Amino acid sequence: MVKSPGQAKIPMMTDTLAYYRDAWQRSVLFLDVMRKRAEQYHRHGTQLVPNVLDYQAELICDGRTLPHPVNYVLAQIVPPDGIVVDPRKRPFVVVDPRAGHGPGIGGFKADSEIGVAMKAGHTCYFIGFLPNPMPGQTIEYIAQAEARFLEIIIDRHPNAEGKPCVIGNCQAGWAMMILASLRPELFGPIIIAGTPLSYWAGVKGQFPMRYTGGLLGGSWLTALAGDLGAGIFDGAALVQNFENQNPANTFWSKQYNLYSKIDTEAERYLGFEKWWGGHVTLNAEEMQFIVDELFVGNKLAAGEIRTTDGTAIDLRNIASPIVVFCSRGDNITPPQQALGWILDLYDSVDDIRAYGQTIVYAIHDKIGHLGIFVSAGVARKEHDEFASNIDLIDVLPPGLYEAVLEPRGEAIAHPDLVTGEWAMRCEARTLDDIRALGGNDLEDERRFATAARLSKINLALYRATLQPMVQAMVTAPMAEAMRKLHPLRLSYEAFGHDNPFLNWVGAAADSVREHRQAADPDNPHLAFQERVSQQIVEGLETWRSMTEKLAEATFLSVYGMPVLQAALGIDVKSQRRPRKAAASLLHGKLLDARIAELRARMTTGGAREGLVRALIYIGMARGGPDERGFEAIRRIRNTRPTEQQLTLQDFKKLVREQYYMLLVDEEAALAAIPGLLPEDANERAAAFAVLGEVLEARGALIGAAAERLAKVGRLFGVAPKPVASAQPQRSKRKAS
Repeated sequence: MVKSPGQAKIPMMTDTLAYYRDAWQRSVLFLDVMRKRAEQYHRHGTQLVPNVLDYQAELICDGRTLPHPVNYVLAQIVPPDGIVVDPRKRPFVVVDPRAGHGPGIGGFKADSEIGVAMKAGHTCYFIGFLPNPMPGQTIEYIAQAEARFLEIIIDRHPNAEGKPCVIGNCQAGWAMMILASLRPELFGPIIIAGTPLSYWAGVKGQFPMRYTGGLLGGSWLTALAGDLGAGIFDGAALVQNFENQNPANTFWSKQYNLYSKIDTEAERYLGFEKWWGGHVTLNAEEMQFIVDELFVGNKLAAGEIRTTDGTAIDLRNIASPIVVFCSRGDNITPPQQALGWILDLYDSVDDIRAYGQTIVYAIHDKIGHLGIFVSAGVARKEHDEFASNIDLIDVLPPGLYEAVLEPRGEAIAHPDLVTGEWAMRCEARTLDDIRALGGNDLEDERRFATAARLSKINLALYRATLQPMVQAMVTAPMAEAMRKLHPLRLSYEAFGHDNPFLNWVGAAADSVREHRQAADPDNPHLAFQERVSQQIVEGLETWRSMTEKLAEATFLSVYGMPVLQAALGIDVKSQRRPRKAAASLLHGKLLDARIAELRARMTTGGAREGLVRALIYIGMARGGPDERGFEAIRRIRNTRPTEQQLTLQDFKKLVREQYYMLLVDEEAALAAIPGLLPEDANERAAAFAVLGEVLEARGALIGAAAERLAKVGRLFGVAPKPVASAQPQRSKRKAS
């Protein structure tokens, strides 16, 4: 190889020969991986309970045996060698999405949601599903089955400190939120990862998937697809929708990445394809509910969905802390869709507190939708921190918080109180922080409301005219044949054993591996190959960008027409948002009664109530709790005799009550503290020392927090320390 005067590499004949030999060998190995992919697809499809779990699982309950049979199952994960679970810790339950793929992605490797939960000492359960639904199965029946699963888990862990923590990935997240609003007593903290709950929300110019329903004329196509499937909706269609969002990856990058790194990439590629190709089906009625009520209707956050007995599904009924994990790089569930429901339900943070809700959110800066559940880096950071600090999250006072992660190191105070590689603190936020992420204006809301109205009309027209004819024409064998001919399924079948033109690949691949000669990394032909690949990606990205802009412009133009809006019954002059959860007069009266009760109880209690009240009062000046302070409390608790230790739930109740007292009347709540403390000065000093130990676990108090500590010291009868007047700058690293 030689270089030109401008240092550009000019290929020699030996470089050319080496590259073409390498390219031929990579091509054979690529075809062999595709052959193995097809064989894996067939083996996976023949399993009775196909999944991609990397753990042994024991069946606990089969949903097919319940009064309303469903194709869901509950399994307990068997801890691998070296992992010891603590029966006193709350169990974790991972629920995977039934969005076209099979189950198991929440635990398909060690660095996963299941893996980090077991590493933290929690017993883990998994709620999965079989490939085909039961006849007559509905979303409501699935919810009833999942409620039964949680009842079983609670009965199996009578000594656990808290109800199960439930993780709902993607579509499983809204299912868990619906169930938690109907059966709040079954849940501990709920973690919803990449879950859309506000389907219309978004920012113009970004991620236009939310316009798809309107551009297709609504949900009548969903009904047509169900009828063409003889009452079965093919999940491969949902997977194809995901594929269409990123044509550069679908049509080129995924395959090219395998081809260009064939010596190292095959195992990872096959592992992912095992899940990606495990297509499942849904009953047409299930899919119609999802599209009508959620995707197009966007009714969940507004409280407009009702069960068959008329019960309204109100997310404000959820009594457990809710952890929302989303990403700015997620084109399927951007932060606006993951968090916009909070703005639909509440007018302020005080409104959140009035309902007793605790909401914690974490926003990753760049990870994509699938990375939220499958990325090892995300599992080792965000999911590991959630699992390690789930009790802290459970006892947080009601309100809105953002989880902020700071790397553990020498720069952080008391790193010995941090359980993982990151220190988590929960910083108080307001609804303005959610609004700052961007969202719809009033005109956008009218556009989506117009699309929802048109969807209802088109669906009714289809059912009255075309549906009877389609249902009469399509038979079950015909529908099964159409499912087998789906392009995604054919992409696997084309490389299978039924293709006689590929019989030579296995033997040829063995020979290539025996005589493999990869080209040198600095071979100029490889650099040219990379440039060509990049140009193809850029071209597909340009095409994607153009089609997305056209789709957005079309939606905004068509559904923004005042004539169409008026014809469909949308009030074009109203300044009220078309969707907003209804207020409750009964809730207001109950809140007044609760406030009166708290006022009457301010002087009730003892040193424990006084300490917690003082701790919360000082901590409020810091903007939110830190895991180091909670760990300090845990260690102090463990030094006490067992009979003097509060349970986690009793501590949570105590924290909430003292927090509410400070919100109702801070001055009166503080004035009552001396009356709660022991009369002995030494005992008061000892209690104040414990208070300082907890508060300084995350570093010395400064500014307003130090001033509050001095004020509380006077209430305890302890001489205050000098107060630092200014708070130095510190670096923050948010969850990313």
